[in-house]
Amino acid sequence: MKKITLMLSIYNTLMRSLEEFRPMKGRIVKMFVCGPTVYDYPHIGHAKTYVAMDVVARYLRFKGYSVFYVQNITDIDDRIINRAKENGEDPKDLAERFLKIYYEDMEQLNITSVNLFAKATQHVEEIIEQIQALIKKGYGYESNGSVYFEVGKFDDFGKLSRQKKEKLIAGARVEIDPDKRNPEDFALWKRGKEGEPFWPSPWGDGRPGWHIEDTAISFNYLGDQYDIHGGGIDLIFPHHESEIAIAESLSGKKPFVRYWMHPGFLKVGGEKMAKSIGNFVTIRKILEMCDSEVLRFFLLHTHYRSPIDFTYELLDEAKSAYLRLKESFSKVSTLSKVSGSVGEDNDLRAAFEKTERKFFDSMDNDFNTREAITSLFVLSRAINQSKLNDRNCVEEIKDFWGKVSQILGLFSISESLFSISESEESRGDLTEKLISAMIEIRDIERKSGRYDFADAIRKKLEGLGIKLEDTKEGTEWKLV
Repeated sequence: MKKITLMLSIYNTLMRSLEEFRPMKGRIVKMFVCGPTVYDYPHIGHAKTYVAMDVVARYLRFKGYSVFYVQNITDIDDRIINRAKENGEDPKDLAERFLKIYYEDMEQLNITSVNLFAKATQHVEEIIEQIQALIKKGYGYESNGSVYFEVGKFDDFGKLSRQKKEKLIAGARVEIDPDKRNPEDFALWKRGKEGEPFWPSPWGDGRPGWHIEDTAISFNYLGDQYDIHGGGIDLIFPHHESEIAIAESLSGKKPFVRYWMHPGFLKVGGEKMAKSIGNFVTIRKILEMCDSEVLRFFLLHTHYRSPIDFTYELLDEAKSAYLRLKESFSKVSTLSKVSGSVGEDNDLRAAFEKTERKFFDSMDNDFNTREAITSLFVLSRAINQSKLNDRNCVEEIKDFWGKVSQILGLFSISESLFSISESEESRGDLTEKLISAMIEIRDIERKSGRYDFADAIRKKLEGLGIKLEDTKEGTEWKLV
């Protein structure tokens, strides 16, 4: 197969348009996705977002980009505290329990592309530093032990959601808080309450607000500007809008993120998912009824920006379609180079070339997995009608199918017969790749004169027992 060099386009929520993908620094891609708040079982809405963003990272790596993908974990939040009180459980224990479940569910869905999961509670120091900087710049203010961001001082508030700031402020659904100067201001630091987890701060004991945990984590690992930020469409306002306000107020640089990506809503039986109406569907419940690859296929058979209305009938249809594809390509996968008679099959060749071209055209068009998967059925039908005696074509199909498996994270029969993708290698090898990626980012920051950030990376690695040594041949590392 020819090397894939087609132009990749991404729909950017900030600009409301499809744009050619151009990373900020060569072939390095810095990527951040909002992770879960770990207070309950992950549901199918989580699966939709994280499967979609997993394929984004997989495809970028397939295209030759070096991707450093960070996902935050909200392990301190009102919902965690309230659920722990209901259960008579320590909030930390509850968060750790559901974080373990989250990791297990992501593993079941073959979501393997994340380089680093970063807990909010492990970055309180960075959060406090950002809050202090915002106060110094005039965007933050302390009130009765809490700290708030003054929305009216950030002129661009509302640019991601495309609403006038005045309209957002007037229509904001916020709790009345006498400590705020203005109803629309949001919390950067919440003063401690009796019986709740807290950390010491210059403003007294308390805990971080929700929005600032993401900027503190992303600044720490990706810098004050990076390439891709993903998250559910419901996070555009106020969460992502607030992230932009914090980040651009701190750095003075625009845009904070070059490409904003938002997977569409997921409904269940035509209604928004909610426990109160009995349609809250967890990942684990679905996986009791079907194979994890079937669920992943179901989610990818819709373009990530399109909504999905989940029903078990549609899941059954997806299962049938998935098994048809898998059965067809298993016929090719099991053929050896010397099996069968030799000949040419023009129909098979034409179907293969059409499918190959359409698959990569679709993936380059904003990761359109629906069209990419649909193209596979053309080749599937040709395989079923062929005697498979065109050895060269069969080998090319096998090579293509291995790449399809690598990109989509599907078709385990292919993954066992073809080369394993970088993101599916052993945990030890993944650790080495993660360290190498951090060193590569540090080198770029040093060459750009941003020595503070480069030193911060060194210190973080040293804190993890990884010592860096700069030599004439480059930077080496060792465990200490």
